[in-house]
Amino acid sequence: MRILILGGISEALKLARELAPVHAVTYSVAGKGRIPELPCPVRSGGFGGSEGLAEFLRDQAIELLIDATHPYAANISRNASQAAQFTGVPLWAYRRPPWRREPGDEWRTVADWSELMVVAQPFKRLFFTIGLEPLRHALEIPPKQHWLVRCLAAEAPDSPRLTVLNATGPFALAVELALLRDYRIEALVAKNSGGAAIEAKLAAARQLQIPVILLERPALPAAEREFATVETLTAALPACGFAARS
Repeated sequence: MRILILGGISEALKLARELAPVHAVTYSVAGKGRIPELPCPVRSGGFGGSEGLAEFLRDQAIELLIDATHPYAANISRNASQAAQFTGVPLWAYRRPPWRREPGDEWRTVADWSELMVVAQPFKRLFFTIGLEPLRHALEIPPKQHWLVRCLAAEAPDSPRLTVLNATGPFALAVELALLRDYRIEALVAKNSGGAAIEAKLAAARQLQIPVILLERPALPAAEREFATVETLTAALPACGFAARS
């Protein structure tokens, strides 16, 4: 079976490694970060929206499209849904379950940037781990706040109230604890990315009793079939032939 996996998370890599020995798999990443080593072709970069993705599906005679992207990669998921509709290629999705609040967590959930800024008002020193969005608002940092922003390599605006850390995880608990202490962080801003284990930064915030402002997940389009584990997805695939619509 010819399968295109839209990846970007660890479970997508696991899925590609399990399917590649049996199926003709192509793995696609958006091009933000390291290119993984896999036993199948890896395509880096965008397709040019839903129409470009649809063209790729037709040209490569793809029989199954699997959306295994990050829970916050809503634009890619929407393009995948539209491309599947344009071409009639079945769309399956791995939807990573979100993390759940544990005893000791102080989580405050917000829907968007505007709500985030309202909830963040009482805190003087914030640690942002939500990508590049805070840098787009660097000139709007309130006078009494300092922002620590961790993201992939990016040019940071010059501001005395902004510190940027260009780094790629995963990060150990000891590292996160030290960072929160060294920068005297009063609130952590994060995404509920989910995964098999809660990220060390959230565990560190719990341990130090630091509030966490969680950006809600965006709404994602429905897929023909959705799976919460890699195992159930791979088990649903036939060893030969194709019965995705059954």
